[in-house]
Amino acid sequence: MPRSASAAVTSRRCTAAALATGLLVVLGGCVSYPPGRDFPKSQSEAARLEPDRFLVAPFAVAQRSHTSESGFRIIPVGVDGLLLRLELIERARHSLDLQYYIFHYDESGVLVADALVRAARRGVRVRILVDDGETVAGDEQLLRLAEQMNIALRVFNPWRYRGHNRLLRGTEFLFSRSRLDYRMHNKLFVVDGVIAVFGGRNIGDQYFQVDPESQFADDDVFAIGAAVDGLARTFDRYWSSELAVPAQALARRRRAAADSQLPGARHAVPEKAESADANFTDKLRAGEPLAGILSGGTPLVWARAEVACDSPDKKRVAEGVRIGSLMYEPVANAIGQTRNELTLVTPYLVPTAGELKLLEDRLIQHRRVRILTNSLESAPELAAHAGYTHYREPLLRHGAQLFEVRARLDSVRGSGQSTKISRYGNYALHAKLMVFDRSSVYVGSMNFDQRSIWLNTEVGLIIQSPELAEQTARRIEAMTQPQSSYSVTLQQTDPRAKPRLTWSTVEAGHPVSHSVEPARSAWQRFKVRLLSLLPLDGEL
Repeated sequence: MPRSASAAVTSRRCTAAALATGLLVVLGGCVSYPPGRDFPKSQSEAARLEPDRFLVAPFAVAQRSHTSESGFRIIPVGVDGLLLRLELIERARHSLDLQYYIFHYDESGVLVADALVRAARRGVRVRILVDDGETVAGDEQLLRLAEQMNIALRVFNPWRYRGHNRLLRGTEFLFSRSRLDYRMHNKLFVVDGVIAVFGGRNIGDQYFQVDPESQFADDDVFAIGAAVDGLARTFDRYWSSELAVPAQALARRRRAAADSQLPGARHAVPEKAESADANFTDKLRAGEPLAGILSGGTPLVWARAEVACDSPDKKRVAEGVRIGSLMYEPVANAIGQTRNELTLVTPYLVPTAGELKLLEDRLIQHRRVRILTNSLESAPELAAHAGYTHYREPLLRHGAQLFEVRARLDSVRGSGQSTKISRYGNYALHAKLMVFDRSSVYVGSMNFDQRSIWLNTEVGLIIQSPELAEQTARRIEAMTQPQSSYSVTLQQTDPRAKPRLTWSTVEAGHPVSHSVEPARSAWQRFKVRLLSLLPLDGEL
């Protein structure tokens, strides 16, 4: 046998052996609790220092006159969400707490990681809690931060298999589905215990809307005051959960030489942010958007707010086994109390029976219900879009106004990004917003889907502010204009035939109506139709 052929056979045998060994490891470790659950957890205390006066002094007078309220500022521009985090990290004096469903180690993720390492080196206590559900190759480098002094990193409900082979990962999920299907979807960032940034954004280029391949429009909220205490307590509950496993328990025994350089040893160059025409460098030099908030140039809105958060052991709370909090109850109460108008923004619309009834009851009572979600063109998850197709007609029959955002925007008003990046035609919604009677607004991590109710933990705030509600409603109105979205309606051309869905929009200045669902390709449309036949709604 030729040497090259022999080598190829040997390589295939080694690969097969490695896969078989991996399968045995995965199958042998399929239990109901996460790996590393019993690993010792150190209690890292924050230094007892006062927060940077630069951060708190501008709000001292307002806080004294709003003792039971909080100051809020909604940040709709993607790159501003990245800048705000970087600027707050640089100003932190004693603690930084980060909790994210996704923390990609891409350009934006490296910028944040490097800033965290610099903060830790000057004595700031850093705690990072990340979920393990949607990591991609390269994200594992984030775990190296746990090797730095003053940084503790925990992984929520981790996989046993730490690689990215789809066969091994899929096999583990198959045999540990009841555990691995349960994910922490929270997004929270707390600085010195006094300032919080929360909303729907994860850490990554997509979420800061600087990646030409994909932009996820979302919202952050800057908060100071009473609500921050409640948000900080939710972080502590998750940090202490038995599902939060220290990174050291998951560390590989051997690391490649390429991994030898620790994060923070260099500054990432924000090439994507610059090429997205986002004025990243100019804003960073000017300290914006934080400088505008601190100076009062972009004033805060002071209002009461209710923290809505799932307990980390949500399943047991829902089953009545343990006492705790559930996200759905306060949100459902706010929807149920709506008297005039409900505006809903969600990237995934696959409601539970209870959620669907809440919407239909509002419509039956002649409340105005407007919904903005993703179109098939912009859908990040085809399975979720397939589930959504089951609910379009029932909602429209009851009188809901339904809009689907386009992947290519003719107008960027309200989109959170530049015209240049929008021209790539890869825009999608990721925001989770509700406006109740234009008197209060919900911002958080909860999608209006069954996964958020049953399988994910979530966090958010219901803010009692007509001003913020009006601001959010106006932004949504801009996004529902025909230059940005499809207006989906039921058309009855023949009284004897079934009504048909129609997608109306404006393209290049001209009104256009589609009787077939707009898609990137016929193949995309076919896949969604096929997926819609499967009973997947409970997973979506």
